[in-house]
Amino acid sequence: MEESTSGQVRFLPHDDSLAILSRSQRNIGSVISSPHSPERIAGVEIEAGLLWPDDRGFFTELFRLGATGLTAGFSSTVQISAALSFPGTIKAIHFHRRQTDLWAPVKGSFQVALFDLRHDSPTFGAVNTLYVGEWRPWRLRIPPGVGHGYKVLGDDSGLLLYATDRYYDPADEGRLAWNDPDLNYDWEIQHK
Repeated sequence: MEESTSGQVRFLPHDDSLAILSRSQRNIGSVISSPHSPERIAGVEIEAGLLWPDDRGFFTELFRLGATGLTAGFSSTVQISAALSFPGTIKAIHFHRRQTDLWAPVKGSFQVALFDLRHDSPTFGAVNTLYVGEWRPWRLRIPPGVGHGYKVLGDDSGLLLYATDRYYDPADEGRLAWNDPDLNYDWEIQHK
């Protein structure tokens, strides 16, 4: 999907390196349908998780901390958390100035929205949408300066497990309204 911007830049308070590039059309940006999509926001990494099913259910690995790839740079300063959200819930939009997140949506279906807020990034202003969850078990690495949020799709709750390379620090986290008029993101069902 082609990005549409009005060219207006709004810098975020207390940080001249993060900004919003105003989008004139309401849409969901580029839908990422492959972990290696060239439309991915710079620094966002995606790894397809594997499921090992049997007659009892399935097993899957989430992260191999300390390994290369998605978890590179994660050391002993790691926090692992879980968020359960009811159907239709939108949890958005927040970003970190220093923290990197590793996301593993493990139950339910999620519409994940990513926003490149890094003014010096080659993909500044880009918006990505990913449809992930138990039937598409992708793992995501979200770098500092990339705004992120999600909507739980369908009739079931969604469970997101995530690891961070730093302990929770409210001073590192910034928030934008889920319906920020400059981001102009469309959380509605797309009816395709």
